[in-house]
Amino acid sequence: MSQVLLIEDHQTVRDGLQLALTRQGHTVHAVGTGEQGLERLRATPSDVVVLDLMLPGMDGFEVCRRIRQLGDLPIIMLTARNDDMDVVAGLEAGADDYVVKPVQARVLEARIRAVLRRTGGDSRRGGERTGLEQHGELTIDRAALVVSKDGTPVSLAPTELRLLLELSHTPGQVLSRQQLLEAVWEHGYLGDSRLVDACVQRVRAKIEADSSAPVFIQTVRGFGYRFGPL
Repeated sequence: MSQVLLIEDHQTVRDGLQLALTRQGHTVHAVGTGEQGLERLRATPSDVVVLDLMLPGMDGFEVCRRIRQLGDLPIIMLTARNDDMDVVAGLEAGADDYVVKPVQARVLEARIRAVLRRTGGDSRRGGERTGLEQHGELTIDRAALVVSKDGTPVSLAPTELRLLLELSHTPGQVLSRQQLLEAVWEHGYLGDSRLVDACVQRVRAKIEADSSAPVFIQTVRGFGYRFGPL
């Protein structure tokens, strides 16, 4: 049974989502502010956080950043608008996925199950992708799910790690944004490249010497991304 931390200030929405997710077998701890959410998170371990961006006091963007400082817990953000700026800002703050309000409980529950599958041992997508790989100064241990640069461990959130594993499995091969959406996020719909682009930016910031001139994750304009160096 998964532990879900729901941070949502609107009581009707909060109560409805808590009831729906509980009926699906999750244990849901629901709070109304970012401060309460961080306090709850420090006191009680959770498997995933569902976070509203528009919170009173400390907003969801800042809560997301603070959760990322605590560790690599998966974060699904709730946003009132399918707005590029809000979505990209939330993803750049460290969120793994998002759902647009009004929230359909079955959609949110599907996203929760997907992120739990991705972070519950499915990152290698089977037993074929194991072993230690050396890519210049970057070392990827697929068996231990550890990435290091010049011998120093790199802290990657679950979605960031999965993206890097997916790209580095076939160096030099171009993967489209849609291929990455399906492989990393398990999203079968078209058109939401923001998830991929924001995650690529976060990974580049952690593994590249200069994220503006990337060596490992290279953009192929009009197509997608490939892993180098070739």
